[in-house]
Amino acid sequence: MRIVVDAGHGGFDNGARFEGRREKDDTLALAMAVGDILKNNGIDVVFTRTEDVYQTPYEKAMIANEADADYFISLHRNAMPIPGTGSGIESLVYEDDGIRRILAENINNQLENVGFTNHGVSSRPNIVVLRRTEMPAVLVEAGFIDNEADNALFDEKFNEIAQGIANGILQSITAAEEETLYRVNVGVFENKNYAQNLVNELRAKNFPAFLNYNQGYYFVQVGAYRNLNNAIAMEQRLRNAGYSTYIATE
Repeated sequence: MRIVVDAGHGGFDNGARFEGRREKDDTLALAMAVGDILKNNGIDVVFTRTEDVYQTPYEKAMIANEADADYFISLHRNAMPIPGTGSGIESLVYEDDGIRRILAENINNQLENVGFTNHGVSSRPNIVVLRRTEMPAVLVEAGFIDNEADNALFDEKFNEIAQGIANGILQSITAAEEETLYRVNVGVFENKNYAQNLVNELRAKNFPAFLNYNQGYYFVQVGAYRNLNNAIAMEQRLRNAGYSTYIATE
């Protein structure tokens, strides 16, 4: 199991700022802490950055793709145009379904237990690190950097927040292994470039496609569903668009 942990922003890109506090610093500290906990639980962790350097969102996604990661977690902090008017946590996904939703919900619930208001899971298909990653990906907004109460919680319960995010990830891995997920597959390739070309084509048509690497083959997958009827509905959409599909449960 390999997970890429991304510290949002970096280098000249400070992210959100508030009274001298920079998002890029908070995300780096949190990413390193979460990654260390995952490592201690036997997970192979890849960091997009371990120091204050700039990477484009595309470069971050490519790090995950080239690592053949199983999951991608991007850590951020939120902000509002008027400081102090927002509070709480939220997780963003490419499309709100399958293992992505399970992962996002589990992380959110853990952070709610720490003391944050939980604003739930939102679909944001235009975010590059969610759109261009080839594996299930979640972007976590760990509180508002322009809210003094959220900052106090972030600082005072930093270790609990890191542990909560890691617990949500580990819980989701276990759930994915134990629960039947109906995976809608569109193609199987030995050549990664061919598989990626199909993923890009599907995403250009607004299908939530990603790569699933298993035993030497690249599976082009469009969603993973707990409900068989939802998988069948997606399969029908794909067939209406001219694609051959099959549903797998492993």
